[in-house]
Amino acid sequence: MKKIAVLAGLVAAVSFAPGLSLAADATVPVKEIMQDTQKNWASDASDWIDIFEESILGRLYSKDFGDKYKAAAQNPAADEDGISPFDYDVIVNGQDACPLQDLSIEGGQPANGTTEVTVKFKAATCMEGAPNKDDVTTVRFEVIEENDKSVIDDIMIQGEEGQGPTSLKETMGLIAKGQ
Repeated sequence: MKKIAVLAGLVAAVSFAPGLSLAADATVPVKEIMQDTQKNWASDASDWIDIFEESILGRLYSKDFGDKYKAAAQNPAADEDGISPFDYDVIVNGQDACPLQDLSIEGGQPANGTTEVTVKFKAATCMEGAPNKDDVTTVRFEVIEENDKSVIDDIMIQGEEGQGPTSLKETMGLIAKGQ
């Protein structure tokens, strides 16, 4: 009986020891960003949700990502309306999209401190006659743990056909440099 009590005590101690907690769910920040992106592209969406708004930036993204975004936003040539350093939706990778269809979010296994979360969806299903109407868009989110929570550290956007994905952090670095 003593062995069981000692074993139960050890399990309890390990379970509540600081730094030994289970890893946070890497899909949580991605699911929120995708929910907002779905709302943005829903038919008759009246209020656009800025997925890089200050409170969201500080809550769902890494400090490094946030710093790079803020640096890119300082470039006056980056955006004519003063809202974003991008002139397109970085998730759908374009200026036009339909309500997102067939959305899936899949978390990968952590490797080297990063968990890749893969999102797939169709963004052009309402565009009659478009050659890419049924194409599936794939976006990879690189999620890390920072201050004991999962945060997005980079967004890898599907490149042009025949090219690999593009790092949003690298793009923000170029925008910050005026390129």
